[in-house]
Amino acid sequence: MVNKPDKNKARLKRHRRVRAKVSGTAACPRLNVFRSSKHIYAQLIDDVNGVTLVSASSMDKEFEGQGGNKEAAKKVGQLVGKRAVEKGIETVVFDRGGYLYHGRVKELADGARESGLKF
Repeated sequence: MVNKPDKNKARLKRHRRVRAKVSGTAACPRLNVFRSSKHIYAQLIDDVNGVTLVSASSMDKEFEGQGGNKEAAKKVGQLVGKRAVEKGIETVVFDRGGYLYHGRVKELADGARESGLKF
């Protein structure tokens, strides 16, 4: 019998390893990314106080279109960046959530940079 490795378990292991080094503050929050097969989500998190400052996803009311492709990821990145700049947040620490910095995760990061976030 062939045992198939659990990809999400491996991703969570990578995520924990990165989170040991990356932490967000109120001045420089952590931009966290979660990616599912149909949607993509982004949050700016203050780890010191344990609160989410800004969030955006492909499930939001003002989001239009398909949620599981690169164009949607770019729109979500622009949306989270716009909301962050409105709250006065300009610099963040990027947390890719254990995913490869490729495809939808990279497009989200590019969209956030286009809207004014620095990381």
